[in-house]
Amino acid sequence: MSDTPVKQQSTAAFYGQAVASFAVAMAATAIGIFNLDADAWVRAFLGIAVLYLVTSSFTLAKIIRDRQEAGQIVSRVDQARVEQLLAAHDPFQKL
Repeated sequence: MSDTPVKQQSTAAFYGQAVASFAVAMAATAIGIFNLDADAWVRAFLGIAVLYLVTSSFTLAKIIRDRQEAGQIVSRVDQARVEQLLAAHDPFQKL
């Protein structure tokens, strides 16, 4: 079989930037909702809506990643089958 591709890893800086960006965005949204000049039930509704949006975003990202990984696995299995057929084939064998 051919060599397996190296799994891509994100750097620590990229991971840190993503976590910091998420924390800043959530904090800014929470502060904005808290300081909003509206009734408490409006602020509560907006807070729940933001939490729902965040959980939906995480779920969507996970589903996209899982689908991509499944496609890579299928591709690798197909590639292994082709390599097995090519290895077993002898072009000089009489028919």
